[in-house]
Amino acid sequence: MKPKSAETPSKHIQVSDLRAIARLATQGTLSVARIAEGVHQSVWRTMGMPGGAQKDQTRGLTGLIYQSIHGVTKAVGHTVDIALTKLQPLLESATAAPADSPQRAAVVAALNGVMGDRLAADNNLLATPMTLRYNNTQLDWSAMPAMPQATQKVLLLIHGLSMNDLQWTTQHAGQTVNHGSTLAQALGYTPVYVRYNTGLHTSINGQALAAELEKLIANWPVPVTELTVLAHSMGGLVTRSAVHAATQAGLKWSAALKNIVFLGTPHHGSPLERAGNWVDVILGSTPYSAPFYRLAQLRSAGITDLRYGHVIDSDWRGHDRFRRKPDSRTPVPLPTAVACFAVAATTAGKRSHLADRLVGDGLVPLHSALGQHDDPEHCLAFAPEHQWIAYRMNHMELLGSPAVAQQVQTWLTPKS
Repeated sequence: MKPKSAETPSKHIQVSDLRAIARLATQGTLSVARIAEGVHQSVWRTMGMPGGAQKDQTRGLTGLIYQSIHGVTKAVGHTVDIALTKLQPLLESATAAPADSPQRAAVVAALNGVMGDRLAADNNLLATPMTLRYNNTQLDWSAMPAMPQATQKVLLLIHGLSMNDLQWTTQHAGQTVNHGSTLAQALGYTPVYVRYNTGLHTSINGQALAAELEKLIANWPVPVTELTVLAHSMGGLVTRSAVHAATQAGLKWSAALKNIVFLGTPHHGSPLERAGNWVDVILGSTPYSAPFYRLAQLRSAGITDLRYGHVIDSDWRGHDRFRRKPDSRTPVPLPTAVACFAVAATTAGKRSHLADRLVGDGLVPLHSALGQHDDPEHCLAFAPEHQWIAYRMNHMELLGSPAVAQQVQTWLTPKS
């Protein structure tokens, strides 16, 4: 059996990534470079590759680059960036490195979740733009790909904090599961996946998503008669924000919106945000993102929006997002003329006041996922038959549960 090449892990590490990390270093955020090195070494370790002197250090050329970043001043950092710019075309062509391997995508998504607002403000190459994707390829509105299998029913899938569209594909009992593929096969949907910077405010992402959906409706190869959204976690807040933005701007796509299914969405926030536990749990779910634990207290704008479930600009604009204050959100009801469904999970075996309020799915309390609130103005009017609770299930397991997929399919199956 041929041994693995020492260059194999570099297929997940782009020279442009190192340039972006060098730029962060020149801003004085040297800790980010150390964390990124830990992420890269985590990826290498899962492939059986040895590391450096410490368990979170890399070897060889990558290790040398990181060592230089750790000790540079702004001037030296600028020199590194220039050197890597000149080397980038040569090295990328030599390695033929794929730009979007699942491992690299997971690392970039984790970094965006923790400090994506800072990356975007600096125009850093690692900042993830809002894009829609079909068959693992970003849709280019000026040159749409051939889509002979496109249907008039579009299923939009939008991920949660520190994740990306590729992570809708997961494992359950040794089998590959993807809710989009399941619903496409059963009900004739064409799945379109969203990828976005989860470190930005949810309202900013909502406005960007609304704009992208307007382009989708205008450029889809066949008329869209039904748009259904399946949103996990933060993705549900972004969806509600996008609908609000579309209504305010009179965008056409909202007329095609028929269903929204929320999976574990913190409609009224989560008390865990205050302690940074969102970061701890989400980033600890894969070996690629585990080193980002060290950035938990930075808490991006997207993360602090999860405190109460912000969906519009006025919820956060003009406020100190790190200062504790009462919930002052403007109530945003569920959209009218759209069938809305809520899936909530609890790790408990049965409902109780304590489990509903504190346990929930490990991140989102049950009442928050179901849109329930002590203030009637904030309550979201999910019909009783449009609510479903998954017991002995955590937040991340919602993505791979056949029971969840079956319930969603039941809801979306046209009634005869």
